[in-house]
Amino acid sequence: MTRNLWTAATAALLLCVSGAEAAPPANVTAALTAPSRSDADKARDAARKPAEMLEFSGVKPGDKVGELLPGGGYFTRLLSAAVGPNGKVYAAAPANDLEKAKAAAKGNVEVVALTPTSLGFPEPVDLIFTAQNYHDFHLKRLNLDVAAVNKRLYDALKPGGTLLIIDHAAVPGAPIEVADSLHRIDPAVVRREVEAAGFKFVGESNAVRNPSDPKTGNVFDPAIRGKTDQFVYKFQKPS
Repeated sequence: MTRNLWTAATAALLLCVSGAEAAPPANVTAALTAPSRSDADKARDAARKPAEMLEFSGVKPGDKVGELLPGGGYFTRLLSAAVGPNGKVYAAAPANDLEKAKAAAKGNVEVVALTPTSLGFPEPVDLIFTAQNYHDFHLKRLNLDVAAVNKRLYDALKPGGTLLIIDHAAVPGAPIEVADSLHRIDPAVVRREVEAAGFKFVGESNAVRNPSDPKTGNVFDPAIRGKTDQFVYKFQKPS
């Protein structure tokens, strides 16, 4: 009986420890549970896994964050809450999205204009965050020098800063042209390009992977939209 009780107590303790380790940081929890979060944003949480994304990014209270192409501001709002009143979020948007970004910006969020030749923030940042946008660097109509873009991202970070990239995965070995046709990119291409700019690959998260996605359809196809296989890569600028 004593041995059984000891075994049960040990198992319970391990379960408690495991649960404690799994709990997200307080600033991430605060961002997710903020009363100001809209029902529309909360409805997207199941697909976008914000707790996992924020925790993996390492965002901390007081951080300065540069967000590339914020879109509707889903992650902008979360990052704003996660860095708190002493932090700052610079939402970098192109001309066609600038007014939308400004309308959504509140509190510690500042919108900055983004152009192919001006890819930076008013001050060095701790974290650069971009979700479902890296493949856009390869769109034919933009004709970007991707190596130069990645070098600007490197220069915009503080030493030791983090670059987090979330994007739609293409099949391994897919040509870069799928950025235009499918709005996807081969993860290996991203890693190779970013490391070439001087970044160190830190790791990846599988939180938004979906092995059932054949990776052959356009991400806006209703059959796969919101259910694509996505990779999350974390890079660091050496200290």
